[in-house]
Amino acid sequence: MLRRFALTREAALLAALVALCLLIATRFSGFIAPANLGRVFNDSAPLIILTLGQMIVIVTRCIDLSVAANLALCGMVAALLNVAFPGLPVIVIITAVVLLGGLLGAFNGILVWKVGIPPIVVTLGTLTIYRGIIFLISDGAWVNSHEMSAPFKALPRAVFLGLPVLSWCAILCVAGFVLMIARTPLGRSFFAVGGNPHAAVYTGINVGRTQFMAFTIAGALSGLTGYLWVSRYAVAYVDIAGGFELDVIAACVIGGISIAGGIGSVFGAVLGALFLGVIKNALPVVDISPFWQMAISGAAIIIAVILNSRSNRPKGRLILRTTGPKT
Repeated sequence: MLRRFALTREAALLAALVALCLLIATRFSGFIAPANLGRVFNDSAPLIILTLGQMIVIVTRCIDLSVAANLALCGMVAALLNVAFPGLPVIVIITAVVLLGGLLGAFNGILVWKVGIPPIVVTLGTLTIYRGIIFLISDGAWVNSHEMSAPFKALPRAVFLGLPVLSWCAILCVAGFVLMIARTPLGRSFFAVGGNPHAAVYTGINVGRTQFMAFTIAGALSGLTGYLWVSRYAVAYVDIAGGFELDVIAACVIGGISIAGGIGSVFGAVLGALFLGVIKNALPVVDISPFWQMAISGAAIIIAVILNSRSNRPKGRLILRTTGPKT
């Protein structure tokens, strides 16, 4: 079993992640201290949660560019609810924004499923719509820390068994996705639809409904992350998490999720998010310019795409070999 795992892309990515941490430790030895690695994981938790949602969307041969805008809208709604009703239990606010995020994701899914618009066009449009709605409901104003209640801000920072609740949310999401993909028909349907949608139809799987469910789950996770983001940083504004959808897609690509659909794993998605998280946390520590940080992140994405395309290339037998004339 270990030998089989050693040959997988996830094993190579895990080795690259460990090597990256050790390389950074040569410049800053405290980076690999358990406490600091725990902080890196906690910083990467929002990216991990959104990457899981994006993973199942991409696996079904779709893409969701609106996850960060969904996060921002739900985060603003959570903040405004807390300001308007300071005594409202935090669990009620979380439930409300998870449902809102799921509805926003379902809206994307309906347009893809029933109207037949390409996913990249749908989510590019809803990205702008959701950002516009944030401006309308907030009138462009910020919601700052002093306006938020103490319980609203405290939950993600609360420590349980040595880890903040934010980290536990990511861990529980990972465990839930492992169970869903391994043990439920819906989880297997995501990969069946992405691998061969025509064959999936013959097995009784509704391709459009499966893609709709992927968008809805991704949206619900965006709603959850919206609350976690706003409460952790104690601020909500129009441009919150601007461009974060690109980090989410990059984490999927680095984690071996095939843009062509049908290929990927939860472990790979988590490793991809952690790889980006380590880069973003470590490069400033070792005094690397922000411009080089962007270049390094971009280079990692390109290398991952090349590796994915080579590993996913179908292997066949060579029947005839063309040879030139002998000289």
